[in-house]
Amino acid sequence: MRSPRRHPLLVPALLCAVAVLAARPTAAEGESGTEPGISAQVARLYEDASVAARQYEAGQQEAEAQRARAQRAEELLARERQDIAVLHDDLGRIARTQYRQGGGLPYTAQLLLADSPEDLMRGQRAVWQADLAVNNAVSKSRRAEARLAADEAKAQAEWQALEQRNGELAEMKRTIQAKLDEARSVLQGQADASVMAGSCRGAVRLDQPETDATRAWVAPVETYELSASFGSGGERWASRHTGQDFAVPIGTPVRSVGAGRVVKVSCGGAFGIEIVVQHPGGYYTQYAHLAAVTVDQGEQVAAGQWIGQSGTTGNSTGPHLHFEVRVTPELGSGIDPVPWLAEHGVQL
Repeated sequence: MRSPRRHPLLVPALLCAVAVLAARPTAAEGESGTEPGISAQVARLYEDASVAARQYEAGQQEAEAQRARAQRAEELLARERQDIAVLHDDLGRIARTQYRQGGGLPYTAQLLLADSPEDLMRGQRAVWQADLAVNNAVSKSRRAEARLAADEAKAQAEWQALEQRNGELAEMKRTIQAKLDEARSVLQGQADASVMAGSCRGAVRLDQPETDATRAWVAPVETYELSASFGSGGERWASRHTGQDFAVPIGTPVRSVGAGRVVKVSCGGAFGIEIVVQHPGGYYTQYAHLAAVTVDQGEQVAAGQWIGQSGTTGNSTGPHLHFEVRVTPELGSGIDPVPWLAEHGVQL
């Protein structure tokens, strides 16, 4: 499985980015007709959901880091509590010592009990030192208790803020996902109607993402799980599976794996909505069970360009992309796509 790219996110900026997502329109501006609108809406929500998921993951990572900081803070607080307990013990010990040594006697009594002026001075110094020790210990204890209370309040405030932020991220993620699920259902319904009629709806023009010009070949979808492989058996196929399946949700942008020309766009049959692209060197790639196409037959495409959206049309038991590599445009000339892509620098 190829993992989605992860970008470092600054957690303080998460909610700003989420607010931008929430403010985005749910219908494509400037589009005419319902069909292009729902395709664009799915594509946009797909990207929004991806961003929201990354933000949510970053928030969870920050939560884990905060938990670690909280644990360290709790350890420090525990040590502070121990120090305060020691101070309290010191205060008690000093008080008991003063009591035993007569530190609490009034000055007149000390004069009467003193054997000599020197004894009186020594007694006074001892009393003064004991009083100073008591005052220092009391001040230190009070400062420690104040610091402990401040540290506890700060740790609690930080944790509450993080919990609130992550709750808002989770709610935004759920909201976007609900909109996306609804839009995907509409998109698939329109695709099924087209397949039943045997007539494609035509290319839906979507805003194309920036592509990496340094890469001549890419995977047909960005984030996926591999499912049925080339040559595998099953009751759904007449003989053996002729391609590699990528398990992806409905509406996932499908990319041309390399530069080439679209030689076929069709609806109906076992493959549902499908596209075939001819590449330099005599190879062809097929993208099947789509929910929508974003290119026309005869069009030139670049590596990484969105050419359609995944679906579950035709002979399909669930949302996925059926991808083939062929030596001719026709079914029956397929080769294993995984090593072919690997030879072109694409590891699945």
